[in-house]
Amino acid sequence: MISGAYAREMARYNHWQNSQLAEFLQALSPEELMQERGAFFGSIMGTANHLLWGDWIWMSRFDKGPGPESNIHRPGGGIHESVHLCPDLDSWLALRVAMDDRISDWADTLGDEVLSGPFTWYSAAKEADVTLPYAQCVMHFFNHQTHHRGQLHKMLTEAGSEAPVSDLCFMPKEG
Repeated sequence: MISGAYAREMARYNHWQNSQLAEFLQALSPEELMQERGAFFGSIMGTANHLLWGDWIWMSRFDKGPGPESNIHRPGGGIHESVHLCPDLDSWLALRVAMDDRISDWADTLGDEVLSGPFTWYSAAKEADVTLPYAQCVMHFFNHQTHHRGQLHKMLTEAGSEAPVSDLCFMPKEG
């Protein structure tokens, strides 16, 4: 279905996208970041927080490392509380960089064989263990990122901002 090389390419894409996104978010005022925009997670900051929270949840499943409940800013919480993960852009930026490094480190060690097997985790949303193909979970992980960055792109444009180039085919080659 997919390979470890796919995960590494998507981790690189994730890093590139979030690096660009950070520049555009820093150009906005705190009021613009928090303004209700009618999106599912409300504001630009709420959506950025949810995106980061989702990455953190999945990485804690994939690499068995700490999850969002270890966050000093907002311990615990589910999907609806995810919008409050970081109280401000500075804390979000620091955590985003750390998470992108964590995603890259995980992808760098991901082999093809594990992707052909099952993956089981506890879903707080379902209050049960869930087992799906590992490859499907990895594809969902990266698709979730792209989905919410698309929402952020729309909100940035509506705010009068430029928005990052998001086409995978335009990602810079590795140096």
